[in-house]
Amino acid sequence: MTTKSLGNPFDGDQSLIHAKTCGCPECKPGQETPSVSLNLQQSPSQDAVVSESAMDSEAMMDRAIESAVVRSVFGHNDHSRRSFMKMMGAGTAAALLGSVFPMEKAKAAVKESLGKLEKTRLNVGFVPITCATPIIMAHPMGFYERYGLDVTVTKTAGWAVARDKSLAGEYDASHMLTPMPLAMTMGAGSTPEPFIMPAVENINGQAIVLHVDHKDKRDPKQWKGFKFGVPFEYSMHNFLLRYYLAENGIDPDKDVQIRVVPPPEMVANLRAGNLDGYLSPDPFNQRAVWEKVGFIHMLTKDIWEGHPCCAFACSQQFATQNPNTYGALLRAIIDATQYSNNPDNRKEISEAIAPKNYLNQPVPVIQQVLTGYYADGLGEVQSVPDRIDFDPFPWHSMGVWILTQMKRWGYIEGDVDYKGIAEQVYLAGETGKLMEEMGYTAPDNTYKTHTIMGKTFDPDSPEEYARSFAIGRV
Repeated sequence: MTTKSLGNPFDGDQSLIHAKTCGCPECKPGQETPSVSLNLQQSPSQDAVVSESAMDSEAMMDRAIESAVVRSVFGHNDHSRRSFMKMMGAGTAAALLGSVFPMEKAKAAVKESLGKLEKTRLNVGFVPITCATPIIMAHPMGFYERYGLDVTVTKTAGWAVARDKSLAGEYDASHMLTPMPLAMTMGAGSTPEPFIMPAVENINGQAIVLHVDHKDKRDPKQWKGFKFGVPFEYSMHNFLLRYYLAENGIDPDKDVQIRVVPPPEMVANLRAGNLDGYLSPDPFNQRAVWEKVGFIHMLTKDIWEGHPCCAFACSQQFATQNPNTYGALLRAIIDATQYSNNPDNRKEISEAIAPKNYLNQPVPVIQQVLTGYYADGLGEVQSVPDRIDFDPFPWHSMGVWILTQMKRWGYIEGDVDYKGIAEQVYLAGETGKLMEEMGYTAPDNTYKTHTIMGKTFDPDSPEEYARSFAIGRV
């Protein structure tokens, strides 16, 4: 597969972003186009056409740095870049940039800081939801190439597939739900394999959706007998739905049915009457409103403001065997997550991740999610700028809370080393140091208290917390 975002940044006719009109092989399966190698020592018009397979890691790194510099000059605005290149001409533009920017020194500095990459071609899995925004947009918007990586982002049908392909080594790293690397490390639901989670992808960003026929049932106490969908057992969706139901006196194991449904199938099951509602990632909450089959009962940020949802994770083996590659990949993810965190970038990102090889959703649906200006399905337009947000810091205390809910509902049994497991899997300390090195702000501590539906969670007393609820399995 060729990598469009690693193409010639001085070519005004070539888009570096997979937009709706993109004609690259990834967006139009069955077509093949060559990639162009760029070296500022020669005129871009004389570039030799070479295949990706013929490029060595050194050439890929050079191309990546050159492309990243050009992107940065234009603030990642591909329209401005292309207009300028067409006006100036590739050769003139390359010469102009080369006269004011020490490209060769930049290449040397980046290579020295990263070390020689053990692997440059990586396969990273993602489930097509807005929670995966940083992992997805890092591909069309050039964040992977900034660190010399040729990443294939592979759309994955659901979380069980993402888990199994990660365990089998088919994915070098993957978009995961924050409880998944904890469960995989412990062997809950799968064979045990040490996984690490160096970065959270999104916070907030989920919702409880009900079928339009239930507009008269806004009180959860009316939900006995309902059938709900969640995307995976080891998910914040499952644990937040269970928490919300139990706080309203509904036993999630006795009074309702909770079924695992892949996110892309949520709306169809709601329309067919197979579900009365679901707690799902977007854009499928907003898609239910778009298709007039559901309404948004509650955003999950109103259950727990700032709760984690999805994450970037990989096996401990991959990180150990490929430390420089792992470091470059994590830097790309942190950069992309911070870029996604800026509300000013959300409309641009919506267009970049909308195509069929990514989310395959209408741009307006994604924009409603990412900007927080949306129709709720109840006849109102809401403005909630932090409906979804992006923060890479993996708080140890969040990991401890997830483990308490796994214990509460019987997913794990016996004595649990809450902090030990959280600190083994969630690499908060290491990520914090890296964030500071990259010029971002990171918390001084890795633990804090959290408030969920008005109740304070103290990570220093996890077992007592897990046993403190009137409804639970312990």
